[in-house]
Amino acid sequence: MSHQLATFKIGDHLFGIPVGAVQEVIRYQNSTPVPLAPASIGGLINLRGQVVTAIDLRFRLGLGHFGPDDRPMNVVVRSGEGAVSLLVDRIGDVVDTPDDIFEPPPETLSGPGRGLILGAYKLDGQLLLALDVDRAVDVSTAA
Repeated sequence: MSHQLATFKIGDHLFGIPVGAVQEVIRYQNSTPVPLAPASIGGLINLRGQVVTAIDLRFRLGLGHFGPDDRPMNVVVRSGEGAVSLLVDRIGDVVDTPDDIFEPPPETLSGPGRGLILGAYKLDGQLLLALDVDRAVDVSTAA
């Protein structure tokens, strides 16, 4: 059996989430800061009249904030609370990942991002980290 994962990059790291969790992918959107929100909240974006929380996934994974001149892409996912945007560096492809190459999170993976990773797929020349979407969008555990 295999799973289709939508991939994206943050820094040099390749991540994937189930295609079924993705509502849409959109280019950079200006966001409105949210006073007193956790540091991982990148702001609010307007998605065709719907207010959507944007999560700074780079910060959430312990890789620092997006800079003021960065233009992150938005991976809009469906969660129990409605649509949420994950801010990422670059969008990748949809890949089929066979179950037999899935492994638990690498022991070398440390920091705040470790709890957001379900495991890894060894692809040709790179490691694809499977992101736990529910944990990634759970702002109650966000820093």
